[in-house]
Amino acid sequence: MPGNPAIRVRLKMINVSDQQAPHAPRSLIVTLYGAYGRSVPGPVPVAELIRLLAAVGVDAPSVRSSVSRLKRRGLLLPARTAQGAAGYELSPEARQLLDDGDRRVYATDPPEDEGWVLAVFSVPESERQKRHVLRSRLSGLGFGTAAPGVWIAPARLYEETRHTLERLRLDNYVDFFRGEHLGFAPTAAAVARWWDLAGIAEQHEAFLDRHARVLHAWERRTDTPPEEAYRDYLLALDSWRHLPYTDPGLPAALLPADWPGTRSAAVFRSLHERLRDAGAVFVGV
Repeated sequence: MPGNPAIRVRLKMINVSDQQAPHAPRSLIVTLYGAYGRSVPGPVPVAELIRLLAAVGVDAPSVRSSVSRLKRRGLLLPARTAQGAAGYELSPEARQLLDDGDRRVYATDPPEDEGWVLAVFSVPESERQKRHVLRSRLSGLGFGTAAPGVWIAPARLYEETRHTLERLRLDNYVDFFRGEHLGFAPTAAAVARWWDLAGIAEQHEAFLDRHARVLHAWERRTDTPPEEAYRDYLLALDSWRHLPYTDPGLPAALLPADWPGTRSAAVFRSLHERLRDAGAVFVGV
């Protein structure tokens, strides 16, 4: 794929950096394009971005500076609307990244135990920076560490991982294997070594702390005003869209009892079903 490889690395790193600052303007712009921007015919006008971000508390200077950074990173491309207004549209690479993410962000079925995919990589010392990028990408895709240079994830993540590494031109350093865990430790005990389950659970609890009360408030209402629906949905999606990458969707039998990921997924799905379409009315799509 054409383009600067460094830009492609930074594109995929956006989720990681924005996760450290919930509801940062740059993160909200990415979330807005993922939720609604792909349905807009043509580029989104700058004035419209400012209106839509104002509804979630972002001022115009922050929108402009964040858009400028996203443009430099290769995520947004400047373009003119049919009426000649200045606007921005997603780059092809960014659109593909969002399309790939949809399968995780909007998943509705509990994950099944379909086995594992192993990613084994070897990078020459002369290219050690690529070793760091590989580790970052595999971690960002939800892989756990089985051993040095051996990363593991549920098998369904293979296709997305392969596409990602091909985009980054890292595929020559990696071999993939499918398989099942045969011991010696019980698989649940091994999973607790491969992933930081306590850290993942804390992120689910943080999502619940912020957004479960929002859902309960909506459940007590019979009306769904578009602007309020848009605001609460965009903020929930901005919090949620990182979690399916932190938590790769491990089989329930391998997780601690009362895993908070089950509850956080149910809260997000309910907010999505209640608010997404009403929010689209406010966006105008």
